[in-house]
Amino acid sequence: MANLTYHTAGESHGPALVILVQGVPAGLRVEVEFINSELSRRQGGYGRGARQKIETDVVEVLSGVRRGRAIGSPIAMKIVNRDSRLDDPERTPPVYRPRPGHADLAGSLKWLTTDCRDVLERASARETASRVAAGALARLLLREIGVEVFGFVRSIHTVATEADVNESNWRAMLAVRDASDVYCPDPAASEKMHEAIRAAKVDKDTVGGLVEAHVFGCPPGLGTCADWRDRLDARLAYAVMGIQAFKAVEIGLGKACAARRGSEVHDPIRFDATKEGTPTLGFVRDTNNAGGLEGGMTNGQPIVVRGTMKPISTLLRGLPSVNLNTKQAEKSEYERSDICAVSAASVVMESVVAFEVARAALEKFAGDTLLEFRTSYEAYLEAARGLAQGPPTGVVLA
Repeated sequence: MANLTYHTAGESHGPALVILVQGVPAGLRVEVEFINSELSRRQGGYGRGARQKIETDVVEVLSGVRRGRAIGSPIAMKIVNRDSRLDDPERTPPVYRPRPGHADLAGSLKWLTTDCRDVLERASARETASRVAAGALARLLLREIGVEVFGFVRSIHTVATEADVNESNWRAMLAVRDASDVYCPDPAASEKMHEAIRAAKVDKDTVGGLVEAHVFGCPPGLGTCADWRDRLDARLAYAVMGIQAFKAVEIGLGKACAARRGSEVHDPIRFDATKEGTPTLGFVRDTNNAGGLEGGMTNGQPIVVRGTMKPISTLLRGLPSVNLNTKQAEKSEYERSDICAVSAASVVMESVVAFEVARAALEKFAGDTLLEFRTSYEAYLEAARGLAQGPPTGVVLA
């Protein structure tokens, strides 16, 4: 099955989140330990709130896996909410004072209620645990063709790292990132980010930041230019913008392209015969301003995606708002929340990027089984390397 999709159900105050992933080729080893390690990373990071001390996210595989391997049917997974408050009025009181920046007011008006409770619980970023589980499964599939995804925090508030992440150093960067409590591969910047979060907490405020994901080992030709809805850059942007509190997405050089001339933006192409055996097929660039995507398709260079997360909407000190019942000015409600969730957001973005790339890979290298998927991948690379000798057998050029 070539169409990789996932669906999720459940609210933050419900008993569980349920994830259904369809299209996983039979034979893929489903490493539950890896999925759980990604869920654990999502719960970490300095600046997280009290809920992370309540929940210990682990996934339970309900169907689609036998003896540790996918069997080709939909894979159903469950993540239990230990902080289940669905029918407890004492723990889930009504919310009549919407928080600026959250879904509270827009959702209450949409569903014609003055109680924001159901809206804020369904809009909660608790749901992103589902996307991390699905993304971890996608990463296991990508690894079967040598594709790896690396996400990290680029900045928090005004503190940023200038760390250059590339194919030769990302594994070393991975160890540094995992040693940082803000998920940044730069120890000096990590310390300053930590201080920025602590200062916001003292001021009863919140901070946001930039997160970045790189996809290494990705072959050219994923995605398409034939239909705007299937352009991989558009699909990645859609997936990243769908993460709660994200307000902007950039690919490669991103918005910086606007201040440069074409000669300073586009990546010159060279051919290096020594790299013909790699997924680049020997076509290399000295720069990667395009972020690995041209015309909606991968070009053999690393995919680079950056997302902007705004500060969390729930402030300890509240913000000016209105009581929906009285229409009188009041401070917004306080709900248990984070001071900064940028670190967790980097894990979520890494996951949704991985899922979209895996989906595009399955579309190109379709197969019901892992063997067919890998065989199709290798056959494509072999055919592409042979282009210099003429079109593949049976292909007639106009």
